[in-house]
Amino acid sequence: MKAGGGGGGGGGSSSSSSIFRAGAQPRAAEARMARAGALRRRLRGDRGDREEPRRRRRPRTAGGWPWAAAAGLWLLFVAEAGGAGGGASAQEVQAENVTVAEGGQAEINCKLHQYDGSIVVIQNPSRQTLFFNGTRALKDERFQLVEFTQKQVRIVLSNARLEDEGGYFCQLYTEDTHHQIALLTVLVPPDNPLVEVKEQAVEGGEVELTCSVPRSRPAATLRWYRDRRELKGLSSKQENGKVFSVTNVAHFRVERKDHSSIVTCEATHPALRGQRKQTQYVLDVQYSPSARIHPPQGVMREGDTLVLMCAVNGNPLPTDIKWSRANDSLPERALVEGEVLTIPSLSLLDNGTYSCQVANKHGRSSDQYVLVVYDPGAIVAAQTSMPYAIVGGILALLVFLVICVLIVMVWCSIRQKGSYLTHEASGLDEHGEAREAFLNGGDGHKRKEEFFI
Repeated sequence: MKAGGGGGGGGGSSSSSSIFRAGAQPRAAEARMARAGALRRRLRGDRGDREEPRRRRRPRTAGGWPWAAAAGLWLLFVAEAGGAGGGASAQEVQAENVTVAEGGQAEINCKLHQYDGSIVVIQNPSRQTLFFNGTRALKDERFQLVEFTQKQVRIVLSNARLEDEGGYFCQLYTEDTHHQIALLTVLVPPDNPLVEVKEQAVEGGEVELTCSVPRSRPAATLRWYRDRRELKGLSSKQENGKVFSVTNVAHFRVERKDHSSIVTCEATHPALRGQRKQTQYVLDVQYSPSARIHPPQGVMREGDTLVLMCAVNGNPLPTDIKWSRANDSLPERALVEGEVLTIPSLSLLDNGTYSCQVANKHGRSSDQYVLVVYDPGAIVAAQTSMPYAIVGGILALLVFLVICVLIVMVWCSIRQKGSYLTHEASGLDEHGEAREAFLNGGDGHKRKEEFFI
């Protein structure tokens, strides 16, 4: 009986132990279910427990969110079981900040350390879930999951926009939730600068040029250059939402020679990566006109044709060119075609002073030509192409050289004659001293010897 009782007691103990383990498993499962439900509500925006029954009635499709949630819960159960069996190893997640230009492509990397299959969730700055354990949760095709391994999760964002900027959450759900934030910064590079002139530039006046970039982030830097030299300008910026509008105004004086010169506005920005965007502006400087008549070559004789051309310059260029003859009208045969005056079959009556007059809104100018018509048989000294001033200068130089040579010769002659007279006088002095020594004798004999030595 005792032996039988002891055996029965042992069986009762074993049975109660089995019942305890059987009861503990449902309780652990219920705890995991409660934790998974809380996680799922958190990921879906914490909409409350009232909507949970309706969610459970939805069909579980292979490509929908319920299937992703079920897979995530299964992974959570695996993580819980692994933790209950032997203790979880320390897991970590790391994220890197990213900078991208607007319209460019950015990579968001979440590095995993000692990953054991726990749930990994990637969320955007608005805390919307992009990917749940490798399954897309947000319908934005610009985000693509290109890598999901035990070491890292890599997401590529195409056509980055300003509204994409912010912190992206890399979350690892284990017994303790780990998360890191990858900060995405979106730069807005500037377009080519716009250059405008306030008023028309006039010779001797001041011009005001404005260079502007309507949209950049951060604010672009604008500079003026002229002939490879930087011009001083006044910069200002205005914030419009997340972008900046930048302007730079330059003032400087202009002259006639500055017409058609180039002024450059240059924009620099971090998004350009060392490159620069430039806009060149060609200065349009207005000035008063000038006129010059190009005379014909050679002598004009009766029967010849005279062609005069008036070279005109000015901005704006004069279009109304007037030809006239002093104290008389143009010959009836004269033909005027803008800048050109033609008089065929010249006669002695065509002699006179002809002038060309031009004008624009900034002033007037004129030039004259004296016409002398000779008889066909008249002998006229051949005109040399060399100007008289040059000939006169050459002759003056030759005369000057001749005079210089004469002066040098006279000076040398005088110097040579003076040297000869000096030597003659010195010889007479020596003979006188010798004679005096000879007459004195005695001591003078010594002096005589010394002298002749």
